[in-house]
Amino acid sequence: DLITAKSITPSGHQTTPPARFTEASLVKELEARGIGRPSTYASILGTIVDRGYILRKGRALVPSWTAFAVTRLLEEFFSNLVDYAFTARMEEELDLVAAGELPRTQALRDFYWGPEDGSAKGLATQLEQLPDIDARGNSTFEIGDSGIAVRVGKYGPYLERGEERASIPPDIAPDELTPERALEILLAPSTDRELGVHPESGLTLMVKTGRFGPYFTEILPEDNKEKPRTASLLKSMEPTAVSLEDALKLFALPRVIGTDPTDNVEITSQNGRYGPYMTKGKDSRSLDTEDQIFTITLEEALAKYALPKTRRGAVVKPPLREIGIDPSTQLNMVIKEGRFGPYVTDGETNASLKVGDDIPTMSIERASELLSDTRARGPIVKRRKKVAKKAAPKKSTKKKSKKEVVETTADDEVSV
Repeated sequence: DLITAKSITPSGHQTTPPARFTEASLVKELEARGIGRPSTYASILGTIVDRGYILRKGRALVPSWTAFAVTRLLEEFFSNLVDYAFTARMEEELDLVAAGELPRTQALRDFYWGPEDGSAKGLATQLEQLPDIDARGNSTFEIGDSGIAVRVGKYGPYLERGEERASIPPDIAPDELTPERALEILLAPSTDRELGVHPESGLTLMVKTGRFGPYFTEILPEDNKEKPRTASLLKSMEPTAVSLEDALKLFALPRVIGTDPTDNVEITSQNGRYGPYMTKGKDSRSLDTEDQIFTITLEEALAKYALPKTRRGAVVKPPLREIGIDPSTQLNMVIKEGRFGPYVTDGETNASLKVGDDIPTMSIERASELLSDTRARGPIVKRRKKVAKKAAPKKSTKKKSKKEVVETTADDEVSV
């Protein structure tokens, strides 16, 4: 029999994808799958960060295009090595090796050549597939039916459509790259361009835009596995206007300013993440302008090093008063202004001034007495406040009688 619907009511239902892993939730997932040990979790996280497998967005860990390419390769040609169960079994075998219950040579032999019973292939057999790997195809991802593809190259992921190419901005996660966004990136004017050839290395120099802004880089041959040299543009430089000379000038840094005649230590100038600075041994000083990287003289540099070193832009305050040598320690005592008021110090011990102590008239004996009292008390040990644990509620062992009737509401506690 046919059934006629009297009415149809549409009901909206939205779902949300699972939350991205954070470092804490990823470690929890590894624990649940039996992968890794507490001593190895930090190195696991460090490896996936150093190799560019993840991008950080706040606390979230976002997989990169490089991670997708590596995962595709491993799953297609080395599927057993990236199987969760295999990894967990390997952890157990390593524990047996550490405990002396399994010879390490046997564990390595079984992994490389495969178990003697032939239950699994060894790595040696799988490596025979290397000539069959299509590196270009493995690192190419089509963006829908747009005709645009993502390619993971030596210098990062980029978009490709025919002869058109454009670098993918590093702040765009793979799941945010829609066909519309990809087309927008392709059509946008690019600042990436060749500047010329380095006269010494013979390598082509380019200006590109990366995660931390525009930078110069050199193009290495495909068979060269080293990382190319890079140099961030100065704030005064425009990516569209820089020349080969600008790139050569930055690649020549650090610049040797000269040698301090008092200790024969070399002073150099360079550009850093927080701006221009110069270095003498382990002592670094900020420069006032980017131009000073190339123009500051040795005399000007020595004059800067003669000034008190600045901390976060503030000059270290001089002592309020020099007192003299402490007769008990032979250390020089001074009075300084601190966060909680004036104090006397010999460079090793600090002692706050007491009520009645007068800075202009304080004697050597009084200052020495304050420091001696502080040393006698010893260092202050901060004790952590113990948090009292709440006792678990005791369960009643009294049995209810069949005759007892308890009337309750939904908000009442049941009691007899």
